[in-house]
Amino acid sequence: MYAVLDIETTGGKYNEEGITEIAIYRFDGDMVTDQFISLVNPEKPIQEFVVKLTGINNKMLRNAPKFFEVAKRVIEITKDCTLIAHNAEFDSRILATEFKRLGFNYEMNSICTVELSRKLIPDEESYSLGKLCKSLGIPMSNRHRASGDALATVQLFKLLLEKDKDKEIIEQTIKYFDNRTVKQKINSIVENLPEKSGVLYVHDKDGKVIYIGRGRNIKTEVNKLFAKESKRVFKIQERVQKITYNLTGNELLTRLRYNLDLDTLQPKYNFGKKRKKGVDDFAHDDFIIQHKGREVGENAIVLIEENEVIGYGFTNLAFQEADLEILKSILNPVDNKPLAKIIVKNYLKNNSVTKIIRF
Repeated sequence: MYAVLDIETTGGKYNEEGITEIAIYRFDGDMVTDQFISLVNPEKPIQEFVVKLTGINNKMLRNAPKFFEVAKRVIEITKDCTLIAHNAEFDSRILATEFKRLGFNYEMNSICTVELSRKLIPDEESYSLGKLCKSLGIPMSNRHRASGDALATVQLFKLLLEKDKDKEIIEQTIKYFDNRTVKQKINSIVENLPEKSGVLYVHDKDGKVIYIGRGRNIKTEVNKLFAKESKRVFKIQERVQKITYNLTGNELLTRLRYNLDLDTLQPKYNFGKKRKKGVDDFAHDDFIIQHKGREVGENAIVLIEENEVIGYGFTNLAFQEADLEILKSILNPVDNKPLAKIIVKNYLKNNSVTKIIRF
């Protein structure tokens, strides 16, 4: 579970800033499950340049709650979470400073979307939140206000999770050994899984992916897996620490993601599958497959250029699909192109998709 955070401050000397606004979205990797947004009375004047940047002035904060009045809610909504922020070092430091003033030691593991973006989306001209979101086609509103920036960071982090082929983000968030009984542990893990189509990942105590599954109903698939009786399943049960998932919205992206992730991660408890090496070319060299997304208003996209599968992912704005440069930046690039071509070609042979756009 993640707590996506943005904080606006008064400005001023290092470690003497006060919070003027805070927004936190509790995010499960798929959707926002809780949120907290509030102006905060910092009990000190705001620097003039900050007023011009954010539009928040001293008069607006006169009747706002002070930090000690919202501190309990901050603790509640961030409980058992990893903090996510664009420049996480700053936001984490500000929160820790405010809690320290209350005599409370607030320590949370954090992940910075600036650092992640530099790694997973290289060669961008700028990694500031505004310019990065514009480049990726992520809509923003209320720029330099906590709620607007935090919500944009949710969408950016969701995209970064999609691009994290090696599951390094997940590994960072699995930090402790669970000593409950196997049955209790599995029941707890299965309880919060979605009943939607996608790919599931079984992680051990070190965060390493040891098994990958797929299905139209993730919760059902996990229950079926753990209902089996075999040495392999018993070993998975003993070692499972967490199950994560990627929703796909349709069977094409389920097959594509599942097989490409198997090839990349090579989990210990999946059986290998032999495939024929060659596959015929597509009927057209350059086209976009548009299919059902994970939610209303979203499209699943597979991009083919020069008869190769270039990438796959999701869009929710028409201009993201119309502009190839933006589209390529938000899609997950495909490394094993021959494998992807086999998966897509076989799917198109026996199934229909929403639309094929040739260019």
